[in-house]
Amino acid sequence: MKDQPKSNSKEFVGNLKNGIWLFGLSSWVFGITDRSIASFADGYLSALDLTQLFTAATFFVAWLFLKPTSRV
Repeated sequence: MKDQPKSNSKEFVGNLKNGIWLFGLSSWVFGITDRSIASFADGYLSALDLTQLFTAATFFVAWLFLKPTSRV
Protein backbone atom coordinates (compact mmCIF):
# COMPACT_ATOMS: atom_id res chain seq x y z
CA MET A 1 0.00 0.00 0.00
CA LYS A 2 2.91 2.39 0.67
CA ASP A 3 4.31 1.90 -2.85
CA GLN A 4 1.21 3.46 -4.42
CA PRO A 5 2.01 7.14 -3.60
CA LYS A 6 5.64 6.75 -4.71
CA SER A 7 4.52 5.27 -8.00
CA ASN A 8 2.03 8.07 -8.56
CA SER A 9 4.54 10.76 -7.71
CA LYS A 10 7.18 9.24 -9.99
CA GLU A 11 4.65 9.00 -12.79
CA PHE A 12 3.61 12.62 -12.22
CA VAL A 13 7.20 13.85 -12.24
CA GLY A 14 7.90 11.84 -15.40
CA ASN A 15 4.85 13.29 -17.13
CA LEU A 16 5.83 16.79 -15.98
CA LYS A 17 9.35 16.37 -17.38
CA ASN A 18 7.99 15.14 -20.71
CA GLY A 19 5.49 18.00 -20.83
CA ILE A 20 8.15 20.61 -20.16
CA TRP A 21 10.43 19.04 -22.76
CA LEU A 22 7.67 18.99 -25.40
CA PHE A 23 6.76 22.61 -24.63
CA GLY A 24 10.43 23.59 -24.96
CA LEU A 25 10.71 21.64 -28.21
CA SER A 26 7.76 23.45 -29.75
CA SER A 27 9.10 26.77 -28.47
CA TRP A 28 12.50 26.19 -30.10
CA VAL A 29 10.89 25.17 -33.39
CA PHE A 30 8.75 28.32 -33.31
CA GLY A 31 11.76 30.47 -32.41
CA ILE A 32 13.93 29.10 -35.21
CA THR A 33 11.08 29.46 -37.70
CA ASP A 34 10.45 33.04 -36.57
CA ARG A 35 14.15 33.94 -36.80
CA SER A 36 14.40 32.33 -40.24
CA ILE A 37 11.41 34.24 -41.59
CA ALA A 38 12.70 37.49 -40.10
CA SER A 39 16.17 36.89 -41.52
CA PHE A 40 15.02 36.07 -45.04
CA ALA A 41 12.22 38.68 -45.18
CA ASP A 42 14.42 41.47 -46.51
CA GLY A 43 16.32 39.21 -48.89
CA TYR A 44 19.66 39.96 -47.28
CA LEU A 45 21.45 37.81 -44.70
CA SER A 46 23.73 39.75 -42.42
CA ALA A 47 26.36 38.34 -40.10
CA LEU A 48 24.07 39.09 -37.16
CA ASP A 49 21.24 37.09 -38.74
CA LEU A 50 23.52 34.13 -39.33
CA THR A 51 24.84 34.32 -35.77
CA GLN A 52 21.32 34.36 -34.34
CA LEU A 53 20.24 31.41 -36.49
CA PHE A 54 23.34 29.42 -35.62
CA THR A 55 22.91 30.13 -31.90
CA ALA A 56 19.23 29.15 -31.95
CA ALA A 57 20.00 25.97 -33.89
CA THR A 58 22.79 25.06 -31.44
CA PHE A 59 20.49 25.50 -28.43
CA PHE A 60 17.79 23.50 -30.22
CA VAL A 61 20.15 20.56 -30.74
CA ALA A 62 21.23 20.81 -27.10
CA TRP A 63 17.56 20.75 -26.05
CA LEU A 64 17.06 17.55 -28.08
CA PHE A 65 19.80 15.88 -26.01
CA LEU A 66 17.99 16.85 -22.81
CA LYS A 67 15.02 14.58 -23.56
CA PRO A 68 13.94 12.81 -20.39
CA THR A 69 14.34 9.05 -20.38
CA SER A 70 11.59 6.72 -19.24
CA ARG A 71 12.56 4.52 -16.31
CA VAL A 72 9.73 2.04 -16.38
